[in-house]
Amino acid sequence: MFISISTTGTAERPATDLGFLLHKHPEKVQRFSTAHGMAHVFYPEATELSCTAALLLEVDPVALVRQGRGKGRGGSPDFALAQYVNDRPYAASSLLAVALRTVFRTAMKGVCEHRPDLAGQPLPLRVELPAVPVGGQGDGGAVALVGRLFEPLGWKVDAAAVPLDDAFPEWGDSRYVRLVLTGTLRLAEALQQLYVLLPVLDGAKHYWVAPDEVDKLLDAGEGWLGDHPELGLITRRYLARRWSLTRLAMERIALARLAEADDREAEDFDNAVQDADSADSAGAAGAADGAPKGATGADASAGPAGSGQPGEPDGSAEKAQPLAVQRRESILAALAETGATRVLDLGCGQGELVAALLKDGRITEVLGLDVSSRALAAAARKLRLDRMPERQAARVRLVQGALTYTDARLKGYDAAVLSEVIEHLDLPRLPALEYAVFGAARPGAVVVTTPNVEYNVRWATLPAGHVRHSDHRFEWTREEFTGWAERVAGRYGYTVTVRPVGPLDEEVGAPTQLALFRLTADDPTSSTAATTHSTAVPRTAASTTTASITTASEGSETR
Repeated sequence: MFISISTTGTAERPATDLGFLLHKHPEKVQRFSTAHGMAHVFYPEATELSCTAALLLEVDPVALVRQGRGKGRGGSPDFALAQYVNDRPYAASSLLAVALRTVFRTAMKGVCEHRPDLAGQPLPLRVELPAVPVGGQGDGGAVALVGRLFEPLGWKVDAAAVPLDDAFPEWGDSRYVRLVLTGTLRLAEALQQLYVLLPVLDGAKHYWVAPDEVDKLLDAGEGWLGDHPELGLITRRYLARRWSLTRLAMERIALARLAEADDREAEDFDNAVQDADSADSAGAAGAADGAPKGATGADASAGPAGSGQPGEPDGSAEKAQPLAVQRRESILAALAETGATRVLDLGCGQGELVAALLKDGRITEVLGLDVSSRALAAAARKLRLDRMPERQAARVRLVQGALTYTDARLKGYDAAVLSEVIEHLDLPRLPALEYAVFGAARPGAVVVTTPNVEYNVRWATLPAGHVRHSDHRFEWTREEFTGWAERVAGRYGYTVTVRPVGPLDEEVGAPTQLALFRLTADDPTSSTAATTHSTAVPRTAASTTTASITTASEGSETR
């Protein structure tokens, strides 16, 4: 099993700098022990104008077959082709990928202590692999698949299929290709791409694929994997088609893309489900920008005083029905008015409203969307999707996405609900949500609830001037909310009515305010609105999200 990496240079920038990057001296032949054989590193050529580093991996095929008889991490029966016919010592597979990571670990990390300036510089590279196995080739055959994987990364691909037998051309080509890659990029990037894509091409691994393989994939794929057009294929094949691991990897990649788009940390988007010892552990997920909704109003009435959450209003003589329950009932009543049967829960959090909608026999389909994979996983557990009867499971779907991006999956529904979501957005981002929901998805009706800031003075444990949850970016008065609702309705061709939710105070109103938007009968899609707000939506959800949870009816595993 052989691979060579070459570069060219000048007198000012000698090609032998490759030795500094690889941490292997060009004048030495070095040996390294790996799990399945001995790796040799040497330099067939090392001048200031041209330098080539070669890695030769000697594999014991008999030992590999013996290991492959077992199950689990120590053996992979699918990888041991046969006891007497085995291509593993010769073909560039996951064995070579692991050897690259073992021998060139520091180089793969982009670290060069002796010459720190070299690590970040692109080099003219040439990578040669005499025999690369390509399994499950798909349309176009082995050569086409190699091109689909490497060309989007900036490589020029020269791949030639190896015939089964030169003496019998009528037998056709084998599944092996001779591969030469040329391109200008950082050496660390090249090694990381080879580490991921060699086993992807082969379609198999010589060891059991455990959950830690997701971390390896994302570490090696940082900076290039998320934007690759064959992301799904790479992820599936690298993780040996283990769907639970593939789903996890795709969720984490989607969160990383959203975080990069918003110049934030990925953890900020996936904080909807708090740790057990968190003071905000009762919070639910806000889908718009990944922040926890938290308990608002009487949602937190059971919490102790001084916990940072509002308690019961001053002077409450007896425990009233929780505001969260009153809010859900008001939402369900508003949806009943519209006659909606297919409903979106945008910012579904841990699925409380989804569960209530499923109990309504008039609702035939519910799609719950949230940016937090942790919240979606919690919702799937709470709804018991894996144990739900097939007919019931067919009514519900949980997907990952952000409401500040347009999403084709949200089109065509009768109604959408934004329950305690908008207040978690920074105000400059609110127009993007308005366009994504009212302008692009355009459901027949939209129900929006949000806190009434005027009512905050009635909460005994809420300090003056504080919002109800630490993540609320704003809370509106009744006049401000009504003004916003009327502006949105006029801009996108809806009518709107605003109503109170919860106990009504003559002076400050109700704790929650609800707006029911209805698309006008003639549905005058406003081209002006689309023009006005298209600049607020820089990307579509298709480029930043993945459908990460599907119904249990599609398999025994909640996906």
